[in-house]
Amino acid sequence: MHGTRDDAETMRDNIASVLTPLGLRLSQAKTRVAHMSEGLDFLGFRIQWRRKRGTSKWYVYTFIADRPIRSLNVKIRALTNRTSQQDLRSVLIRLNQIMRGWASYFKHAVCQHTLGNLAHLAWSRVVRWLRTLHRWRQKDVRGPAPPRRGGGNRSRRTGSRCPTCKPCRSPGTAIGAAQPPAPGSSTTPDGRNR
Repeated sequence: MHGTRDDAETMRDNIASVLTPLGLRLSQAKTRVAHMSEGLDFLGFRIQWRRKRGTSKWYVYTFIADRPIRSLNVKIRALTNRTSQQDLRSVLIRLNQIMRGWASYFKHAVCQHTLGNLAHLAWSRVVRWLRTLHRWRQKDVRGPAPPRRGGGNRSRRTGSRCPTCKPCRSPGTAIGAAQPPAPGSSTTPDGRNR
């Protein structure tokens, strides 16, 4: 509400008096008066008043609270125990279900950085588990696939992505490529011109 702390405490007392005839009461442990710059936790979200970066304007932002992040970390660590003998397929399906549901619930919060950290945690835990299970070396494991972004450098001829991620030319137009013979000249077939 808009007003001073005394106004907010008066409003809290009024709400408590309205709820009493209904057989309800405000929990003293969960009910508190706080300024929006301090922030408050509600249903797993952290709601806080902050200044927008690069401006002097203040907005109310919704973040993910610390407690849900800790509980998800515990779930990921429990599923990907290094000495676990569970079926890989069922573990990956369960991890996917948990993380998709979690991301779907918190999708309206400012959470890109947090979700990236959790995805990295899940990836590294699964890789550590598989390395222990199969006795792989570090070089036997590829990194996670990079995020798909639009555009990129593609071959002009085939449309496929170049493995070096540099602009490509087709072999016939590359600088220093073999030129076709001049008309009327004869070439003998050998190992170089095929």
